[in-house]
Amino acid sequence: MQNSVVPGVVRGGPSPLARKRLAQGGEIVATLIVIVFVMFPLVWMILAAFKTEIDVYSTRLFFKPTLDNFRAIFAAPTLLASHTWISALVSFLTVAITIPLGAAASYVISRHRFRGRNTLFLIILITQFVPAVVVAIPFFNLFRTLGLIDTPIALVIVYLSFTLPYAIWMLRGFFDSLPVEVEEAAFIDGCNELQTLRYVTLPLVMPGLLVAAVFAFISAWNEYFFALILTKSDSLTLPIAIQTISGPRGPMWEQVSAAGIVVMVPILVMSLFIRKYFVEGITVGAVK
Repeated sequence: MQNSVVPGVVRGGPSPLARKRLAQGGEIVATLIVIVFVMFPLVWMILAAFKTEIDVYSTRLFFKPTLDNFRAIFAAPTLLASHTWISALVSFLTVAITIPLGAAASYVISRHRFRGRNTLFLIILITQFVPAVVVAIPFFNLFRTLGLIDTPIALVIVYLSFTLPYAIWMLRGFFDSLPVEVEEAAFIDGCNELQTLRYVTLPLVMPGLLVAAVFAFISAWNEYFFALILTKSDSLTLPIAIQTISGPRGPMWEQVSAAGIVVMVPILVMSLFIRKYFVEGITVGAVK
């Protein structure tokens, strides 16, 4: 009697189609696990921000939401509005200095040939690998001597030490990927180098400028280590001010969660505006 063969089934194991579907199912499960692992703290913080001081210690997903936590963090004694202003000031000053200097330096390194050009660029990259703890004490001693401890100026100077090298590295990739013929055509039309840079080159590397600006802003907005060392009371930034939210029962987690949402809002808003440039900025700027 002839053995019947079932289509799609291979003796000795599952068919290629079954293995493919099994692999796809495994990928879906793994992706869902990663999403849950990443999103769970965020979702829990958002829920806690709208809970009362009693509900915040419960695991209930259904509760009566309240906005009292947001009102509390902007009132005395927390006064989060002043710390928000300090963080915004430091972040925008960091961006305002990083982008023009980074664009100018990366343009010169990319377009001009001079002795030690590659060595200079290598030194700029090496600064990115220096641990923050190594330069913390020298920065503290310098600013203490200059009387800049607990001032926004000290934070801006420190933040420039790591945002500016990153901007130079990224923007150089954009300038290198831009054909020189585009600028030569502008020179033929009568533009000088400054006019060519302003009206031709910079608009073409705008995705890189936006990505570098967002990186500088986020780095300054979220920075904790140097802000903890260099500020005391007058120039506390948001990450440092959040840890002061406490009461008789210890950390008031509902208010801490509300403050965490305040920290996230500017980053989410900026991400929505530049999301179409972000991938282009990472890929084109990093690889010539």
